[in-house]
Amino acid sequence: MGRADFDLSLYLIADVEGARGADLVAITRAALAGGATLVQLRAKSIDGGAMVDLARALLAETRAAGRRLIVNDRIDVCLAAGADGAHVGQDDIAPADARAMLGPDRILGLTASSPAELRRFDAAIVDYVGIGPAYPTASKDTPKPVLGPDGVGRLARTLPCPAVGIGGIGPGRAAPVIAAGAGGVAVIGALCGAADPAAAARQLIDEINEARS
Repeated sequence: MGRADFDLSLYLIADVEGARGADLVAITRAALAGGATLVQLRAKSIDGGAMVDLARALLAETRAAGRRLIVNDRIDVCLAAGADGAHVGQDDIAPADARAMLGPDRILGLTASSPAELRRFDAAIVDYVGIGPAYPTASKDTPKPVLGPDGVGRLARTLPCPAVGIGGIGPGRAAPVIAAGAGGVAVIGALCGAADPAAAARQLIDEINEARS
């Protein structure tokens, strides 16, 4: 699979903290079975070695499902595990430096929440942008101002690359983000905290597809 071969429709952020002690590999397997189209490993609380091991376990699941695995923040973990790409925020390594480390063939994503943040990078360097928060969210210690679906769409339309809405998205909230112009939705709690991640993923995919039609 090449660098452009990924689907943002339902982007699972497999977050160690968001799983609250549940088996993140099992959550990811179920979410993929339910229709998740892309997976990002987010692990702020574990060391590099453990994160590489977890990335490799998740990579086995995404490979089996024909999907891609992105690693949040840690370019070194991405490379060590053989993952498909990395995602950086505004306070992480600069996108140009991340691209230099990743090389030309891996996916690179970036988080942005304002026109000023978008102006800080060359859009040719990244493959997609995560825009948010779309709704209020508890996944960030210092959340940015809520953009709403329309705000996500306005920023998405300024980009030459695809955009995925992020932040507080769950059932009933995915369709407005898609309708506003995002290429997909990224979720944490809606899948990591679901009693049945496969069923939750199917519900979100149905909502996304309905919004697109």
